[in-house]
Amino acid sequence: MKNQNATQRLQLNARIKGMKNMGLYPYFRPITSNNQDSVVKIDGKDVLMFGSNSYLGLTNHPYVKAAAKAAIDKYGTGCAGSRFLNGTLDLHVELEEKLARFLGKESALIFSTGFQTNLGVVSSITGRNDYIIIDEADHASIYEGTRLSFSKVLKFKHNNIENLEQILVSLPEEAVKLVVVDGVYSMEGDLARLPEIIEICHKYQAMIMIDDAHGLGVLGENGRGTANHFGLTKETDLIVGTFSKSLASLGGFVAADSKVIDHIKHTARSLIFSASATPASIASASAALDIIQNEEWRIQALWDNTYFAMEYLQELGFDIGHTQSPIIPIYIRDDEKTYLMTKMLMDEGVFVNPVVTPAVGPEDSLIRFSLMATHSYKQIEIAINKVYKIAHKLKLPLYEYATV
Repeated sequence: MKNQNATQRLQLNARIKGMKNMGLYPYFRPITSNNQDSVVKIDGKDVLMFGSNSYLGLTNHPYVKAAAKAAIDKYGTGCAGSRFLNGTLDLHVELEEKLARFLGKESALIFSTGFQTNLGVVSSITGRNDYIIIDEADHASIYEGTRLSFSKVLKFKHNNIENLEQILVSLPEEAVKLVVVDGVYSMEGDLARLPEIIEICHKYQAMIMIDDAHGLGVLGENGRGTANHFGLTKETDLIVGTFSKSLASLGGFVAADSKVIDHIKHTARSLIFSASATPASIASASAALDIIQNEEWRIQALWDNTYFAMEYLQELGFDIGHTQSPIIPIYIRDDEKTYLMTKMLMDEGVFVNPVVTPAVGPEDSLIRFSLMATHSYKQIEIAINKVYKIAHKLKLPLYEYATV
């Protein structure tokens, strides 16, 4: 095993070195602009940003920045402890109450990051003789949470209701069963088949948890997320979210019944043994939540941009899969060409994210093209035209029904 691990490290190091030597390394690209919006500055030049998770474009909003500055002035830069001990401010409690009201749940609990939220919640709900059932396309933080749990972990095929039922019907009736899904899947952009999943969960007395990192601020009434979008808030036992996307900050939360939240408060190791979210992070997330409810045009603009981009990409013949969200996968289906397209687009002033092996199979490699409310149609058109031009240079197959 030691030799195998050493070999894998050497292979990884060689691959990274080779990519850097060819100028194809697409990670850790420093952004030097004064804001994070639809245009950023990299290597001294303006670049159209289509790789951001700031769906509503709030990271540079004056109200959000003012709230963060005021929190620093009042509370300082950190909490100097965990939530469990000395790191709970009135700011944390106020935002937890605001989140619970917004999401239609009794209570909420804030963690330092979205990753830590899934880590703590997934690992603390079930016991040694219980079961956690996850969608194979769930976020990595959910996978890591299952590794910390003493429960038995099972995977079902992505959004495959029949496979989920096959698993649940085979489990002991008396065991606690927790089904965990993403609301919006971060690579493919499709939604969980929540109505059918909840129906199956009720049939077999299973709890349902939804990680709505990419649904909050995007779907549902005033951005209340995927469960609200389907009218299934009450039927969804736990709703997890993050501040690092639509809420323009850093942190995460879980919302559920008060008894469940109390249990998590006293058992989630990533909460108890981790420093509390900073005052500026909490204040900026709270301000962003206010804006989501008061500036409704942002969600509409996000969806207008999403539909415009989807339609244009399909007109040009691109395969964008089954996305139902502002996350648009442009399938390349070749790792090397995915890296090449990312590099060539950067040279043309367009920032996108490559998704390659092992995040997906080599036959499913893609460019992740993400929309923001603050993009203009002109920016979207310019970026997609450059994707089209480069696709032809790389001789990528486009659908025959392309009309442009």
